[in-house]
Amino acid sequence: MDEKLTNEESNNLNLWMIRPCEIYNDEYNECTSILSRFHQRFIYGSTIDCNNWHGDYLNCLKWKKDNDLQAAKSLVQSETIRRNNRLKTFYANNVWEIRKSPPENWNEPLPEYIAQRQSNSTFKKTLNEINLEADKSFCSIM
Repeated sequence: MDEKLTNEESNNLNLWMIRPCEIYNDEYNECTSILSRFHQRFIYGSTIDCNNWHGDYLNCLKWKKDNDLQAAKSLVQSETIRRNNRLKTFYANNVWEIRKSPPENWNEPLPEYIAQRQSNSTFKKTLNEINLEADKSFCSIM
């Protein structure tokens, strides 16, 4: 295809979702490795189908080399499915109430017992040592 996509068309197609082609190939190789197959058998009870990664790799090559619009649409659809599967548990979570803004007291000083506990921490001592070293001057007069 010789036609060039405008920015608006490219945004409508969600072409920003397409990863570099090497990533699809790396994911396929990782999915089919012996260690991954062992992990899949342990977690799922059987190995999973990794051909979608290989198909996405081939579609990515078609998109990059030939500007095949159908391959790009297939890649975007595959990425959308992957994203929805990854976020499925997030959307199904009914334990936590999602807040619209931070709490009013998010920047108040810490309670006294926490501040006292932090004053004796190793992190605080190390931070103080680093700050003291930063104040030293390395200037010398010859």
